[in-house]
Amino acid sequence: MSKYLSIFIVAIALAFVGCQTDIVYSRFNTIPSGQWHTDSIVRFEVPITDTKATYRTIVYVRHTERYPYQNMWLYIGNAARRDTIEFYLADDRGRWLGDSHNGFIEMPVLIDENRQFKETGTYVFEVQHGLRDSVLRGVSDVGFEVIRVE
Repeated sequence: MSKYLSIFIVAIALAFVGCQTDIVYSRFNTIPSGQWHTDSIVRFEVPITDTKATYRTIVYVRHTERYPYQNMWLYIGNAARRDTIEFYLADDRGRWLGDSHNGFIEMPVLIDENRQFKETGTYVFEVQHGLRDSVLRGVSDVGFEVIRVE
């Protein structure tokens, strides 16, 4: 093996090690009967043990083709902060965005790219839909993921 090829392989390996991410928390909660009531809050309890790390937080929405709108509004919060997020599930022509598997479309929504937690412990994140419909049909699951970014 040539010297340059060896250096190239080592450089690629270091790049992969340097860009590693570590999933700290990943969970999906099922929405009963695919009908998300406006007063139904999906709750996630995330254990954090490393306060020096930086984290990425992502909400996932799984829906079917029965979902009636192009976009969605979510209220995402905990005791310290609450955000309102709008995102699109379909493009202008009505084609679903996200990954499609077995009749479900999964859309990830980045909430925080570089979040740090000040204290160790369990952080509670609550997700609630913010549309005017009292019952939002076509949503099958809501997920939450926290990834340590190194």
